[in-house]
Amino acid sequence: MIIADRPELLVVGYAIRTTNEAEADPERAALPGLWQRAGAPGAFAHVPGRVDENIYAVLTDYESDHTGAYTQIIGIAVHTAARLPEGMVAVRVPGVPCLHLEVRGPLPQTLIEAWQFLWQHPDRRSFTTDLEVHHQAGVDLYIAARPTYSEAG
Repeated sequence: MIIADRPELLVVGYAIRTTNEAEADPERAALPGLWQRAGAPGAFAHVPGRVDENIYAVLTDYESDHTGAYTQIIGIAVHTAARLPEGMVAVRVPGVPCLHLEVRGPLPQTLIEAWQFLWQHPDRRSFTTDLEVHHQAGVDLYIAARPTYSEAG
């Protein structure tokens, strides 16, 4: 895990509000349905100004820490969000110092393990806006770091 400066990014996609407790219960988990919706063929075909072929998961609006509610948006990076397709939202991911983890190996298990590691170290996180970048090689996690942690290195 290293400290990296994450550039600002604009993401357009589908959003839900959830908790880690709800996601641990298969009967209440909303993220699988959100990923299914975002992964449907042509899900982002009508979104203009796509930046790349990656899929982005933005975790934001944290109620508290990893035990509270948060909003997750799954979508694509865009140059501008002038025209949003119905049912989609836009979120600006601020450029801030982040803890950067490269997640490689079989998904989703390696991604779950990375998040479980992060849950054990809440003192390093600011709980503002976190980002998962899903690409061909795996997933890169950019977790907003507490200023004191990012300055200490």
